[in-house]
Amino acid sequence: MIGTPGFIGQRLAQVREARGLTGVALADLLQVDNTSISNYEKDRQSPTAKVMERMVDVLKVPPAFFLRPLRAEGKEFWWRSLSSATKSARSRAKARNMWLQEIISYLQEYLEFPKLNVPDFNLPDDVHKISTSDIEDIAMECRKVWRLGSGPIADTVLILENNGIIVSRGELGAETLDAYSQAGEDHQHPVIFLGADKATAARSRHDASHELGHLLLHRHVDPAKLRHPIYFKLIEEQAHRFASAFNLPALGFADQLWYPSIEAFLALKPHWKSSIAAMIVRCVQLDILSEEQARRMWIAMSRRGWRKQEPLDDRMAPEQPRLLRRSIELLVKEGVKTTDQILTDLALSAFDIESLACLDSGYLSYEPTNTFGMPQLRQDIYPKNGTDNVIRFALPRK
Repeated sequence: MIGTPGFIGQRLAQVREARGLTGVALADLLQVDNTSISNYEKDRQSPTAKVMERMVDVLKVPPAFFLRPLRAEGKEFWWRSLSSATKSARSRAKARNMWLQEIISYLQEYLEFPKLNVPDFNLPDDVHKISTSDIEDIAMECRKVWRLGSGPIADTVLILENNGIIVSRGELGAETLDAYSQAGEDHQHPVIFLGADKATAARSRHDASHELGHLLLHRHVDPAKLRHPIYFKLIEEQAHRFASAFNLPALGFADQLWYPSIEAFLALKPHWKSSIAAMIVRCVQLDILSEEQARRMWIAMSRRGWRKQEPLDDRMAPEQPRLLRRSIELLVKEGVKTTDQILTDLALSAFDIESLACLDSGYLSYEPTNTFGMPQLRQDIYPKNGTDNVIRFALPRK
């Protein structure tokens, strides 16, 4: 039987993992034997036209997807959990992150993203040599570099994006996998992905700052240590401490806390956009509360049923990424690309592009009429004329 010329087996493995399928489950859906899936993925055999048709239908990707060369995987990931319970979710996230990187690279062919402005504090590669005072100082220094002062941050995700960090948000499929991040290669933009599975506004903000902590504190750590249980636990604790110090800076937060009580924390919650739980933890870190006082607060929180859901959680909206969404909207608005061309160029489903780029569902099926954009069209490709209008043309694909 004639196979599919140019078929890339690794693409099948990638989309299978992205859809959360085992080889056995996919074989059943495609009506082939189990060994065929392994042979396809290892390029020992390519699927027939009939099997390809089923692949496209079952896996919801266009045929061209299977013919595109893969990108290199890039640097290590910082995961919130390395447990066996999250292995499938990590594999799914990793596969989808490759698509996210493809979207980013595609957009950078036409757009200038905000300049990368992530300070390097030249920390040691041994995490045991990073002290708590180092973390507190780095959190404040980062705030200083980004001109945030010592008060509440209006929108953490926006601050990250404006300083060249790519942020996406979506379902991760595991309760303990709240977020992940990946440092960029030299001079490339890091990526932070925030889980939307059950994240409240306060928790999502902490997740974003936690991942920023990894990017600042652990960029020089040996990747092999990220998988070692002892190192992993300390690395996570350090990122949590950074998030606390970054979101609730010692001077600014303490100045506004008239008395450490659950009621006071509740009153400050919409102002600082941090959870009551996070404020209890921060007060212990700053010696405003003793461990015993905090323990009594945790008991009081449990009695009120606030350990699972706090007041205002249902009224505070999580911060949303904008950069990738506005980038695609800008390309379409300025006539550089149509939505159909974007779908063809990326060879991904509309659903996957929309979810990874945080576009409105259905956006790629129609042309929008207005947009606002942080990114700018690359001026080396799209120069402006005397009336400051963008010259509307698209270069051939590279």
